[in-house]
Amino acid sequence: MEPKSEAEKAKKSILEEFAAVPYKVRWLVYLTVPQSLAFGYLVVLISAYFPETGFSAGDVGLLIAVSGMTFVAGGIPLGILADRKGRKWILLIGMAITTPAIMVFAFTRDMGWLLFASFIAGLSEGAFMATWNALIADQTGTHNRNAAFSLSFIVGTVAFGLGFALPIMFPTIESAMGWDSESVHMMTLILLGLVSASSPVAVWWLLRDYKEEVREWKKYTWGPSMRRLLKFSGINSLIGLGAGFIIPLIPTWLLLRFDIQDSVSGPLLALASITMGVGAIGSAYLAKKHGMVRAIVMTSSLSTIFMFSLAFIPNAALAAAFYLVRAALMNMGVPLLDSFLMGIISKEERGLASAINSVIWRLPNSASTVVGGMLLAEGIYDIPFFLATGFYVTALVLFYAVFKDVKPST
Repeated sequence: MEPKSEAEKAKKSILEEFAAVPYKVRWLVYLTVPQSLAFGYLVVLISAYFPETGFSAGDVGLLIAVSGMTFVAGGIPLGILADRKGRKWILLIGMAITTPAIMVFAFTRDMGWLLFASFIAGLSEGAFMATWNALIADQTGTHNRNAAFSLSFIVGTVAFGLGFALPIMFPTIESAMGWDSESVHMMTLILLGLVSASSPVAVWWLLRDYKEEVREWKKYTWGPSMRRLLKFSGINSLIGLGAGFIIPLIPTWLLLRFDIQDSVSGPLLALASITMGVGAIGSAYLAKKHGMVRAIVMTSSLSTIFMFSLAFIPNAALAAAFYLVRAALMNMGVPLLDSFLMGIISKEERGLASAINSVIWRLPNSASTVVGGMLLAEGIYDIPFFLATGFYVTALVLFYAVFKDVKPST
């Protein structure tokens, strides 16, 4: 028998990693697909279609920022509540309010109502982020946690990507049915909003017998794991700050810089998400081969080079190609970052830790998104990339310096 190649060994190792993910964790991930699909479409609707209908880049940035700031305000209280009263119910409530938020965008263009819907979406995201990572970590161990987070990331990004891709079909539908663009966009959003309501119902059924260990309020203390969290989150906030200048506004940048409509930018975002998902398949294997910290820094550093290059790209095709590579490389490290954080935090504090990390990331990210939108509105298309690159490089250097010798233990 011939010896197996390195590629065959790697493939077998990856498959074994995913096979070790617990049954309930796999289905928990799969059942969130309808909401991920709806949110993916909502993102491209706001960032790419709204500017076509008269919304300014500043308006788009404000809608994104309000959702982010609401998440910031509610994330930590929701994380504390989840640790004390149970993560399952906080997650279910957050998922249940998603559909009403989506429906508001379908039925009005009044900025006041849209800001209110962004507020509700921010609460929903806050509940999700305060509970999701902790629920996965609670049902896994150090031997299968990387694979579980990789699976979560893969399924989520592919579902988001399918949502991004939907506008590619709209010109054909409009021509065949004689409908205008507004009708097709809004009917699609209504349909996805209704379908998204199935996710909380299905997750409730899956977890109906799931029992959580909750802590009493009086037992809460800030221990060594919380100090590690603050170091981790402080560094991660620099990534959030840098990303906000341009990453949420890529469809707007493509529209203003290259006149690319949402029927093209949506599918591009979809392809980027699917590429991210495919790339993340190897995340657990990379961590096992190189170590979690080195794998994160290696992929993120390569990604930053491509992001910086986007400031100088002369045409749309090359911009799309560089963005795809950037997205795939950067997000290969995301599931490893989530897994790493949950592994250096005590089990009892994971909900709060997840919320704090997300809030500290989102706060500067929301602020810089507003600035990025203003820069794009003024026709300044390169500075957002320069700002993002500077913060990314600083964060990666600090992350390696602080955590290179730290290994997950819980």
